[in-house]
Amino acid sequence: MSNSRYIIEVKHVSKEFEDGTLVLNDVSLQVEKGEFVTILGPSGCGKTTLLRCIAGFQVATSGDILLNGEDVTELPPNKRSVNMVFQKYALFPHLNVFDNVAFGLKLKKVDRNEIEKRVRKALKIVSMSDYELRDVDSLSGGQQQRVAIARAIINEPEVLLLDEPLSALDRKMRADMQLELIEMHKKLGITFIYVTHDQEEALTLSDRIVVMKDGKIQQIGTPTEIYNEPQNCFVADFIGESNILDAVMVKDWLVHFCDHDFECTDAGFGTDQEVDVVIRPEDFYIKSLSTNPSPEGEGEKSPWQLRGEVTSCIFKGVHYEMLILTEEGYELSVRDYRCFEVGEKVQLLIKPEDIQVMQKECLYNTFQGTVLEDNQVEFLDEAWDVSERTADRFEVGEKVDIEVDFNHINLQDDEEDGVLCGEVKSILYKGDHYHLTVVTDEGDLFYVDTKDIWDKGDRVGIKIAPSWIRLYKVES
Repeated sequence: MSNSRYIIEVKHVSKEFEDGTLVLNDVSLQVEKGEFVTILGPSGCGKTTLLRCIAGFQVATSGDILLNGEDVTELPPNKRSVNMVFQKYALFPHLNVFDNVAFGLKLKKVDRNEIEKRVRKALKIVSMSDYELRDVDSLSGGQQQRVAIARAIINEPEVLLLDEPLSALDRKMRADMQLELIEMHKKLGITFIYVTHDQEEALTLSDRIVVMKDGKIQQIGTPTEIYNEPQNCFVADFIGESNILDAVMVKDWLVHFCDHDFECTDAGFGTDQEVDVVIRPEDFYIKSLSTNPSPEGEGEKSPWQLRGEVTSCIFKGVHYEMLILTEEGYELSVRDYRCFEVGEKVQLLIKPEDIQVMQKECLYNTFQGTVLEDNQVEFLDEAWDVSERTADRFEVGEKVDIEVDFNHINLQDDEEDGVLCGEVKSILYKGDHYHLTVVTDEGDLFYVDTKDIWDKGDRVGIKIAPSWIRLYKVES
């Protein structure tokens, strides 16, 4: 047995289905003994596939999976010291609670007295001690989930894998079961790896969260790290409510956004570099302009950096959620325990420690292409017009690198009006415009900045004006 501190190690695992779909793309993850780790992401991101690869129900196309330092990549599920609780529980309707929980032990021909002892212990842990003889069909969803967990832990696995086990429960029952799972984890002392698409659930349960998108891990960290220090726009937008804005890092500890310079606590991004910033709604300080419309003292500069007007105010039970339209035209989401009425003029203050600066994933759309005759360039298997001045700098047949800014992609309501057709896959609001991801029918990506309102799933045509296509010589 290895002395590795990690009970689970996933090393450069990829999984490709028979139809060519790449579901996991070079995923690496280490889980310490006794941790509660949650794999979080939207539908189709690969989180359940990763769990099934760890369990042995699917085999990775490439990469290795280690359990206690030993390679189990090719081992079947029954040879691994892990058990899995499925989304639909997979209980046997013809068996009562006791027999459902005891099923695995009976298959192993464990002594009857030992079975009774272990079943009662497992049911006690999940608070189902008085339900041994009940039919599982007579149980509520939360009770069935507990029986499924009892059946999984009775074999004393080193790792318990849970695939969205609370998804079928109502909101209150989910909250109650989250607390139950935390207590079970403490009682059992074993490793939990939990899959969910529910951000609040992940923040509540986890020692660490693994955020996934499109088969790749975006960030791994504690709930506090994931919430307060997201590494990219996807994580910031997916975890909780966020204001995500285009910005420029003027220099270390100074960033420019919303037409103002703000002191921040970030450094190392360079000088005059395009970045993104995240400010959580609860991190704004807000006060009415009618309270004190002038600076705090004579001749002093006001510490309040932004002014605006409340355009929406909704009571959320504990706090109010407001939209503030700043004088510069940026819409910001602000959360406060006080109510500010619609139409009220307000001031906003953001402290340096509440501004999270992030590297941009890319600055513009990039492609490779070939110069054609008649002032055209071919890329993505289509011919695009370019300006005559641009084309004159290259020979026909020359390979080129191509750049197009996000705000110079024109989307058409009628997809037939575009050079390419595609679908809006994601939408991110950035204060005064929308940042879209559009995937063409051939699977290529376009990033688009626009003030037009589109919905996720909209079919669009894609056009680019000749003057906005930039060509560069391919660097050898």
